[in-house]
Amino acid sequence: MQLKVPSWNIWIDGHFDSIKDFLRDADADIIGLQEVKDDDPERDVIGYLTELGYQHVFTPVAKKWKDKVYRDGCAVFSKHEIVSSMVHKLSEKDSRYAQQADVKINGSILHVFSTHLIHTHQKPSEVQELQAETLVGILPTERTIVMGDFNATPDSATIQKMKRDMFYDTDSASMPTWSVYPEGCHICNPQAIDIKLDYIFASKDLKTASFKVEESKGSDHLPIAVLVERGL
Repeated sequence: MQLKVPSWNIWIDGHFDSIKDFLRDADADIIGLQEVKDDDPERDVIGYLTELGYQHVFTPVAKKWKDKVYRDGCAVFSKHEIVSSMVHKLSEKDSRYAQQADVKINGSILHVFSTHLIHTHQKPSEVQELQAETLVGILPTERTIVMGDFNATPDSATIQKMKRDMFYDTDSASMPTWSVYPEGCHICNPQAIDIKLDYIFASKDLKTASFKVEESKGSDHLPIAVLVERGL
């Protein structure tokens, strides 16, 4: 059995028509999304994916961005049965969360995590590294997929923590994923898609293939996707 698994930070200011087009055409089995909102009827991605036949788990969190307070969070959507879920707080300061969904595949459980670490403008951060350390500490070491916007470059201490022991980055080429729009960060003011911030990690008992950075103008981040081929 083969699973298609995309991950995407859809941006709280995302262009919803383009987001819907990508998610519909992706025809994915399991999706990890970040910056999902539950209080914006013009960007009702939960309702849209529910209509497409997906179950979901989602925990919104209030956070401040550009002098506004938003309720957004990470979500996991699945065409297979979600048998249990949990949300994990990754740090007290500048708190971020990881959303866990345990999905039944072929009678066994695949542990799926969607997460979004604090944005540090590509600078070293003790808080971000703590968030990664906490995440690694709660992850099952087998049959696990961890995806999201880690807001960290491949050579950062944060990503090196993620690749210790039982996990690997499914993108061996470290292809850039950000930023489609300069408005993605008023401090960084990015002018090109030349930074990798988004990742899909897998436990080493899973075999993955065909990692791809997808095309879309829906968000400041590009979607990424991988096929899970063995270990299910």
